[in-house]
Amino acid sequence: MAKATTSKNAFFDPSKLFDDFRFPGFDPRAITESQRRNLEALTEASQLAIEGAGALARRQGEIVRKVAEEMPAMLRDWAQPGTPEGRLAKCVEAAKLAFETVLANARELNDMGNKASAEVFGVIARRVTEGLDELRLYAKEQSAAE
Repeated sequence: MAKATTSKNAFFDPSKLFDDFRFPGFDPRAITESQRRNLEALTEASQLAIEGAGALARRQGEIVRKVAEEMPAMLRDWAQPGTPEGRLAKCVEAAKLAFETVLANARELNDMGNKASAEVFGVIARRVTEGLDELRLYAKEQSAAE
């Protein structure tokens, strides 16, 4: 096992808290190291979640900004004089375009969210698998020691 990091506090070092205790089948350094790796995985997963949420928020902002920029031109087009049929055709075309755009944007945002979630879950799943492998190896070593 790798040596646990030491505390900067000269009076209390949590990595050595259980050094004097000897329980059969209990390795405090291995547990400390395993928990350190768990914390690292949670930190990495949290960072990925924050980055994913930030990317999603930035993209939503871009979409809103684009809609706000396009809105005045669309309103000008609707305000142009014309026959009722022509105005209705413009409205229908604008509604169709708006629906297709909203659908494409929703799909893109959904894909971004799914990708970010998969990355976060991947980190956690990897660490759970590693932890179970560590536990299996530890049980095997204890079994061999008996």
